[in-house]
Amino acid sequence: MASSRRYEADYFTATVLEWKSLLTDDRFKDIIVSSLRHMAEQKRAMVHAFVIMNNHIHVIWHILHPHTRDEVQRDMLKFTAQTIIRELRNEPAVLQQYYVGARDRKYQVWERNPLAVPLWTEDVVKQKLAYLHNNPVRAGLCAYAEDYKYSTASIYSSGEDKFGFIELFYF
Repeated sequence: MASSRRYEADYFTATVLEWKSLLTDDRFKDIIVSSLRHMAEQKRAMVHAFVIMNNHIHVIWHILHPHTRDEVQRDMLKFTAQTIIRELRNEPAVLQQYYVGARDRKYQVWERNPLAVPLWTEDVVKQKLAYLHNNPVRAGLCAYAEDYKYSTASIYSSGEDKFGFIELFYF
């Protein structure tokens, strides 16, 4: 029987429109966590690591067959954007910052063309994990990566999955 897991993991980055700090609000971070959990529960992606910063996210995941990288990324970004916009309808001044008036959408949360990079070797996976987990420290959001709430760094140091859907890399 063929494995449902692709060999390589992907390193995925999505940025908020114009690098605005929309994600300082924990409500929106929780929407992203919920979407990642849904992708894992629906066997669309195996989530290995993530960090949610004030204006961007990084995720390391395996996209599971028969799903494709493009459809999983598209669906996650679409769901999170629509949910965030729905929340912002009660905050018109903030919502207006995301008005684009495009043919296919009135508001836009995410920049187009997110970055997705296949991770083929253990060394590259380790490098991306370290970069992802240390991002909040470099940004001055915490002193220790393990202390940042919206990251998997504490899971990698303690082994306790506070989110309930993370599949750790073991080296």
